[in-house]
Amino acid sequence: MRTIVKGKNFDVHDSDRAYAERKFARLERILDERSDALVELSLEQHRSTDDSHIVEVTLTIDGRVLRGRAAAATHRAGIDEVLDKVERRAVDFKEKPRVRARPVQEKAIMRALADGDSDGPKARRIVKVKRFDIEPMFEEDAAVRMDELDHDFFVFVNAEDERVAILYRRRDGDLGLIEPGISGR
Repeated sequence: MRTIVKGKNFDVHDSDRAYAERKFARLERILDERSDALVELSLEQHRSTDDSHIVEVTLTIDGRVLRGRAAAATHRAGIDEVLDKVERRAVDFKEKPRVRARPVQEKAIMRALADGDSDGPKARRIVKVKRFDIEPMFEEDAAVRMDELDHDFFVFVNAEDERVAILYRRRDGDLGLIEPGISGR
């Protein structure tokens, strides 16, 4: 786990930085090396000095963000307080199973089980993701590019109206064009 300690509008003392890094190292038993902790220390002017030292923590775990904040008389006391909060949240996050929403697939499986079909339908899943830049082009150019790639469909931005369009090959060999729109407009 990587811990970054920084001050908000002031320089952090080396002793406070070392203290925070040492304390947050105890989260390594829960988290892996892909996790990051950003610890921000700041001072606020209050009538009471009991809560003038602010410690804010942003913890990134598996792409999800957990935040914690504490106000105390010293930064070290604030670090101790916020560390306890963030550690509890991190443990809860790691232990609770995350259910991904797949209602169509779950309904099909439940229906198959209710019908007595123990095998159920083969669950489809996304096995590959491609990301690419799309550039404006005319429909004819998109058809040529689709043939060059030997694909059955091609996503492009139509140069005439600057909207996303999908060109696809029909069963009869001709081409079809899908122009998505937002419903209700």
